[in-house]
Amino acid sequence: MNARFLAYTKVIFLLHFSCLKGFEKENITIRGFFDHSRLAMETNNAATVAFMGGSITEMDGYRPMVMNFLKEKYPQTEFTFINAGISSTCSTTGAFRLPRDVISKGPIDLFFLEFAVNDDQDAAHSRDACIRGMEGIIRQLRTKFPQTDIVVTYFVNPKMLAELDKGRKPLSMSSHEQVLEKYQISRIHLARELSTQIKKGKFTWGQFGGTHPKTPGNRLCADMHEHLLNLAWSGPSPTVAKPHPLPSSPLSPFNYEFGRFLSPKKVKLTDGWKYSEPNWTNLKGSKRKRYLNAPLLHTDFEAAPLQFKFKGRAIGAFVLAGPDAGKIKFQIDDRPPKEAELYHNYSRNLHYPRTVMFAHDLEPGTHTITIHAKPSSHGNAVRIMEFCIN
Repeated sequence: MNARFLAYTKVIFLLHFSCLKGFEKENITIRGFFDHSRLAMETNNAATVAFMGGSITEMDGYRPMVMNFLKEKYPQTEFTFINAGISSTCSTTGAFRLPRDVISKGPIDLFFLEFAVNDDQDAAHSRDACIRGMEGIIRQLRTKFPQTDIVVTYFVNPKMLAELDKGRKPLSMSSHEQVLEKYQISRIHLARELSTQIKKGKFTWGQFGGTHPKTPGNRLCADMHEHLLNLAWSGPSPTVAKPHPLPSSPLSPFNYEFGRFLSPKKVKLTDGWKYSEPNWTNLKGSKRKRYLNAPLLHTDFEAAPLQFKFKGRAIGAFVLAGPDAGKIKFQIDDRPPKEAELYHNYSRNLHYPRTVMFAHDLEPGTHTITIHAKPSSHGNAVRIMEFCIN
């Protein structure tokens, strides 16, 4: 038998095995190729694998299960695993923190990404905002590391599950899917698979474990990833990996493909502003450890305006918005002044991390922004960890 026939036979076997496991074939979609990660693991015996998303990625869920699968499949390979999951963060934040949390670690062989739930329940993004964030991540990564193989997963919350049960497509998922189709990114539709299995009586929402899945839900997700990767890595081993194509024209001209953080320590302070660690012990609301013992730009009253220049088409701020969160009044160049509310529904008992965009559609070039801290009905505090520039 020739190599082409053997490869075809293997693909048919894997598809049949996937059906035996009960997965709907449309929920495990391979686009493009996975030659680079396969070569890294089978031939080079060294691979860097990164996971990015919100709390579902950060927690000990599907991520360590997929890691264990890779280590068992390729025991001779030395793996470097990157956990770039940060609770509560959406694809917008992801696009700006990607250089710090992923790209700075060096070439990535295999990249797992999820933001469907966070773009829905945390950020409540519009379709355009979902596309700007997801496309920004994909274009950044593919520009810097064109050979990186990517898998995107759609997790689910109760509201999104109810939409799927009615035959509808949740906004964040349908928006992200536009990006994935354009860039030929493979996808695990865990949400739709769960909806189907619940309808067939094979699973329940309780068994799955909720928005943050328990072991059975994470096992379902990891099994789907294993089948996708086994199928993608079937057939004769490649001898060389070509780069993935990068379309010259994006879906959104305002996507965050040049997203990056600008540290507030580079901004000249005025009266009332500090760049230091707040006195957290005197502030109401819970604090996550990752944000402690680090300086940030902060004030808790109407301080003197800050002004600085930046180069790019978009600007925002990655903030901690607690129970005392105020507003930011800003003016960019000679545009009319606007206000941004920092308080979030989740701020009531938590100093909540979120990205607030001031503008995403500026003309290319250098701009000047002036920022004022303003009181809101909740308080006066402004706490900025990073400015977001694109």
